[in-house]
Amino acid sequence: MPQPEPLPLHGKDYKTDPYPLYRDLRQEGPVHRVTFPSGVNAWLVTGYAAAHSTLNDDRLGKNHDLGNDAWRERAAIMPEPQHSQLQAHLLHQDPPQHTVMRKLVAEAFAPRHVERMRPRFEEIADELLDTALGTHRDTGASGVIDVVAAFAAHFPLRVLTEVIGLPASLAARFDRDWGKVVQPVGPADPQRPVYEARLRGLQGYIAEVTEDKRRDPGDDLLTRLVVACDEGDITKEEQDSVVFQLLVAGQEPVTNQITTALIALLRHPAELRRLTAALHGGDGADPGLPARAVEELLRHDSAFELTTWRFFAEDADLFGTRIPAGDSVIVSLSAANRDPERFPDADTLDLDRTPNPHLAFGHGIHFCPGAALARIELQIGLRALLTRLPGVRLAIEDQDLRWIGAVLARGVDELPLAYGPSATAPTATGCPVQHRTA
Repeated sequence: MPQPEPLPLHGKDYKTDPYPLYRDLRQEGPVHRVTFPSGVNAWLVTGYAAAHSTLNDDRLGKNHDLGNDAWRERAAIMPEPQHSQLQAHLLHQDPPQHTVMRKLVAEAFAPRHVERMRPRFEEIADELLDTALGTHRDTGASGVIDVVAAFAAHFPLRVLTEVIGLPASLAARFDRDWGKVVQPVGPADPQRPVYEARLRGLQGYIAEVTEDKRRDPGDDLLTRLVVACDEGDITKEEQDSVVFQLLVAGQEPVTNQITTALIALLRHPAELRRLTAALHGGDGADPGLPARAVEELLRHDSAFELTTWRFFAEDADLFGTRIPAGDSVIVSLSAANRDPERFPDADTLDLDRTPNPHLAFGHGIHFCPGAALARIELQIGLRALLTRLPGVRLAIEDQDLRWIGAVLARGVDELPLAYGPSATAPTATGCPVQHRTA
């Protein structure tokens, strides 16, 4: 039986607002043939029940060795030798080795551990905004700030250095451009040499980080990874891959989620006013609203839109669709989180929504180990921004927001926000902050 013609899962309209397409796909059924910019075809799972089941389906493996020749030929994956050396991380491992590697990182990201660090994270947020706002810190000031350049691009790395034990001298040399390796391009793309140069730069940096920990070990996650490698519990490729995952996956999704959360709030001014009032406290404030708001913002527009590849080892049935062995299966977390069969008024941003069993962090054995940290970062980041930027609003037209083209992720690389009683309009693209006193 011939396979259906794949539906393109890319383009400006799709990246700007994928939810109408997801709605149509959910109505058609749970499994759909799609194609990505690289030309690789995949099977996309939509709908909450189907997504939840697929994320817990032990027939599906994550190891790239399970991919068939058709997938491998066109998949926008890293070239060798980086693919073998940097892609052996948790997202691409199956038990039992996945279990060994996840245990190594679990302690550093345990909810109780990162909660104890909350005061330090709050200090970091304030330090960044102090620098961004300069002398214009009083509530009478007005101006424009690019939240990404001034805050969201830096806050996750600063937090991460504290959690994993990355020395400040090395953290200062991390090039955010390396994070774009999670936006891979196909082998024939003209930007492929730039992509490969980023990979080589990041790989060299990881080598410096691990060697630094061998020379000067500490009581931290990076040291535990190096020790586990030296003792033979994990390979050098697994060690480097986990460091790669920490440095990239530990930053970009939080940066992007800060932007999607702010955009959602700005599109729903009544909810923005409620949340801002709760953050300021005072009589009648709802102390539970900020935490609920983060969960709803994660559900409403998740920065991690799609999962990474999964594969059946042999031909298998998935909700009535025959999937060939080695074909890639992708779960749309964003489509699941807007499923009206699980969430009433699913397209509505409702900060009082409870319960809220969204899938923004996945589910099952590959549930994001950094979920607790990400939640704290979002709570702190939104509190700092919404309390320090009074009257916040978009400084450009909504339709002028430029959504990143990354296959798996949602967010914007620039988010100019006006604040204050008489905010200025932006006058120069790329200028992180402009101020004037009201």
